[in-house]
Amino acid sequence: MAQQASTPPAEVAGIPVNYDEMKVGTYTLPDPLIFSNGKPVIGAKNWYNKRRPELIRLFEENEYGRAPGRPAGLHFDVFEKAGTAFNGKAIRRQVTIHFSKDDSGPKADLLIYLPAASQKPASMLLNLSFSANSSTIDDPGIKPGEIWGRDHKREPAPKTGIGHLDPLPFLEQGIGVATMYYGDIEPDFDGGLPKGVRALYLKPGQSKPAADEWGAIGAWAWGLSRAMDYLESDQGVDAKHVAILGISRLGKTVLWAGAQDTRFAMVIASCSGEGGAALSRRNYGETIAHLTAPSRYPYQFCAKYAKYAQHPEQMPVDANELVALIAPRPLMLQTGSTDFWSDPKGEFLAAVSAGKVYRMLGKPGLETEQMPVAGEPILNPLGYLVHSGGHGTVPSDWPVFLKFMQLYLGK
Repeated sequence: MAQQASTPPAEVAGIPVNYDEMKVGTYTLPDPLIFSNGKPVIGAKNWYNKRRPELIRLFEENEYGRAPGRPAGLHFDVFEKAGTAFNGKAIRRQVTIHFSKDDSGPKADLLIYLPAASQKPASMLLNLSFSANSSTIDDPGIKPGEIWGRDHKREPAPKTGIGHLDPLPFLEQGIGVATMYYGDIEPDFDGGLPKGVRALYLKPGQSKPAADEWGAIGAWAWGLSRAMDYLESDQGVDAKHVAILGISRLGKTVLWAGAQDTRFAMVIASCSGEGGAALSRRNYGETIAHLTAPSRYPYQFCAKYAKYAQHPEQMPVDANELVALIAPRPLMLQTGSTDFWSDPKGEFLAAVSAGKVYRMLGKPGLETEQMPVAGEPILNPLGYLVHSGGHGTVPSDWPVFLKFMQLYLGK
């Protein structure tokens, strides 16, 4: 689904965009191994018990917002338990996740394929999709889905959508594949709050989240954790070996989901850019000001995030620390060589900085400060892949994702 304008926009939402390395400016990154009070983090125990929770709190308060935990009324309807798919190569499972005890409230359909030949629980790739399940995977047995239309109302999903996914290469290697539509969790438009999961948590008389409460990205990440709640209950799934994958704003989402919820064993974030793995202090491509402009995506973040639009250097955290929060679990950052808007170099530099946390926790970081050329992935536990082309994924990325999973999650 890679796509990129031949000439990147010079101005977005009335705000100039810089693509010149000479105009990036100087900046100092916050150190993931320095506490907010200036004291150093000493050892893994210090990281896990104190610094990591401190960073989570800072990202909650300043970027993604605070989210609730598992809802008491969460329940699952497994409406297809053992369908046959792909000429007998897969067992298809379809589940409705109800986010409250009220079945008429917000809910999401989770589509799961398990390798039919496997004699043991399967590791899993959990994909968060821009499209309904029936538009994401070519399988006539999938329940017809719905999406949010341009009029902000639910409508039948088209036959094909954005982000087609082929489960077969993974299934043939003994890896299961699951997908869910992000719009089932929370609509992706300003004013969508009453129609998504965040509405379940508004207090009486409250019409919008507080300045440090969750935006849509926080809601989508929360929905992934609810999918994990189901996967832990499924005996066909090895819930200790679940990787999550998302592209663009859903790349931001899987990074935040993986940072908060350590049950996810691996994160694969495609072109997450600003608000994801790209450094905010680096003035290149999209910035906080572009993201939080009223005509664009302020609803995806907590309201306080916009405070840093003109002064990203004042933000107490940056993307290098978001990347570090995945450590020591495997993380693949995938970018595109011409995706200037998402700043692939900014993602690479964030990973370089986060490497010190991986190393402290006993795993290699990138182990280089030289950005690789397109098509030559770094396959360390902290990995990086840049393809030749623009935003999103291209066919050559998927074998790398599969290899990464085989290296660190096994079959």
